[in-house]
Amino acid sequence: MSRPSFRCPTLFQVLLLPLTLSANAVFAAPSDYPIQQTPMTGGAGSVKQHDHNAFSLPQGNLPITKRLDFSVGNSFFRNPWVVAPSSTDARDGLGPLFNTNSCQGCHIKDGRGHAPPSVDEPSVSLFLRLAVPADPQKDAEILKRHGFLPAPVYGSQLQTSAIPGMQPEANMVVEWQAVEQTLADGTKVSLRQPIYHIESPNYGPLPDNLLISPRVAPPMIGLGLLEAIAEVDILRHEDPDDSNGDGISGRANRVWDKATESTVLGRFGWKAAEPNILQQAMGAFAGDMGLTSTLSPNTDCTAEQKCDAFPNGGELEVSDKVANFIAFYSASLAVPTRRDMDSPEVQRGAELFNELNCAGCHTPTYTTAKVERDDLSEQVIWPYSDLLLHDMGPGLADGRDEFLADGNEWRTPPLWGMGLAQQVNPSAGFLHDGRARTLEEAILWHAGEAQASAEQYRLLPAPERAALQRFLNSL
Repeated sequence: MSRPSFRCPTLFQVLLLPLTLSANAVFAAPSDYPIQQTPMTGGAGSVKQHDHNAFSLPQGNLPITKRLDFSVGNSFFRNPWVVAPSSTDARDGLGPLFNTNSCQGCHIKDGRGHAPPSVDEPSVSLFLRLAVPADPQKDAEILKRHGFLPAPVYGSQLQTSAIPGMQPEANMVVEWQAVEQTLADGTKVSLRQPIYHIESPNYGPLPDNLLISPRVAPPMIGLGLLEAIAEVDILRHEDPDDSNGDGISGRANRVWDKATESTVLGRFGWKAAEPNILQQAMGAFAGDMGLTSTLSPNTDCTAEQKCDAFPNGGELEVSDKVANFIAFYSASLAVPTRRDMDSPEVQRGAELFNELNCAGCHTPTYTTAKVERDDLSEQVIWPYSDLLLHDMGPGLADGRDEFLADGNEWRTPPLWGMGLAQQVNPSAGFLHDGRARTLEEAILWHAGEAQASAEQYRLLPAPERAALQRFLNSL
């Protein structure tokens, strides 16, 4: 049995690295970053829903005439797709290779996915992106349009499921190693480090130079608002040369827009490799479920795997009409309102968030542009993300480039709704692969551009650490 293993550097290795912040660097003063004073995190569309359905409501200001479109999109997002041919011809064509049979299968109740807690449990909402090293000259065209060079035979993503008569590509197993860290006051925190195994490949040996990138499904809330942020407002936070000396050098990803056939700003996905909601959704249909559409007419199945031998659900298995319903639904999921904002501990945590320069990447607020949808237009929102790429250090690195993003870089994830993540999905984890079981674990994995902030957190007394966590849980 083939069992290639892929290990991330340990946190001990990360802590041995020099701080990225120079000795003379000065954090921005707390007053330089705004502190949220309104519970309406998602603007006028915010909803007061804080239970297990907190991420599944439409924008509060969505016109009643559009609620039916939201419901139709929800049905295609929630219900399983089936093998073709089927009497359910609007939802057939699954596979032949796939990871899940519904969007909700990964985005559990429209929230985060999770990593399998042990080697004995299958992965449901965590998958592996695949690639091999590319030649910048020889592979220039595929890098321009695809962002990376897919692996021979196995393509861009490891599919661990298949329809009857077809073999899945392989099994993915996650093994966990405990990494203990001691904070300045003697508190011990046990982190977990993932080791990924690809077992029993069914289409020949895996490439010796295979690159993997684990990805857990992110939450769906507020995507339409993020899409409505003007490009200029995102780019004004770029600082690729760290000209202000704060150790943070965020930069935008530039990716291929399939509809316009041009290179544009990337803002969605763990490496900001997708330009808009529709393209991201259709890419997921193709890669996660093996379903074709106008934007993604080919699935991740390669010629060697002979998927054409099986019936399909039509030339385009996701019609343009269904694709638009899905995109509308994805753009319309509301952001829950803030909680506990009057708590002195939460208020102190907000100050610490700024003092530790967390806001240097997690940009607190924007005003959306005037767009076609009034419910998304000119809204003051608090996503806590600059949507830019940042070097997060070797402990979180995947070593796999994607367009301009290198193997150490990740897009800053929005923090809105963070405190409700495990209310929606009790098994939800944090960071790109769900390794962090708590927000404190997520903070302690930060390195690279965020290492100085993480070191400051380690030095805080317990009440101050609790205040920062309480602030994050209020979002």
